[in-house]
Amino acid sequence: MVLKFKTLKQSHIIAAPEEKVYRTYLNAKTHSAFTGSKATSNPKVGGKMTAWDGYIEGKFLELVEGRKIIQEWKTTEWPEGYPLSLLELDFRPASKGRTRLNMIHSKVPLEQADKYYEGWLSMYWEPLRQYFDESKTK
Repeated sequence: MVLKFKTLKQSHIIAAPEEKVYRTYLNAKTHSAFTGSKATSNPKVGGKMTAWDGYIEGKFLELVEGRKIIQEWKTTEWPEGYPLSLLELDFRPASKGRTRLNMIHSKVPLEQADKYYEGWLSMYWEPLRQYFDESKTK
């Protein structure tokens, strides 16, 4: 069997400072709050994490405070025999207290790549934008 992969790249502007966006993604309570599903997180190198009620699981490979998160990661639908994917999140300052969040998700099984690309948009980045938009009106 020949394993085929795809790398997904996305870049989004989030209306909050990069440290706050980094912490919101990393912390299980706020991760759960913006996605609407249970997450767990042991935010240290080698620490395990889950998201979406256990649909996603992985561990932290690198953490650079307020700047970068690298995880290895898979879902419950991951094809048998495929290695874990690599998720890299990079948080950079953008104008007026906003963050440019750059995502590279590599080693994604080719047959699942389109689904995960759309999933990142609809299940992560749009809810994260709304989370910060709503927190400003409270």
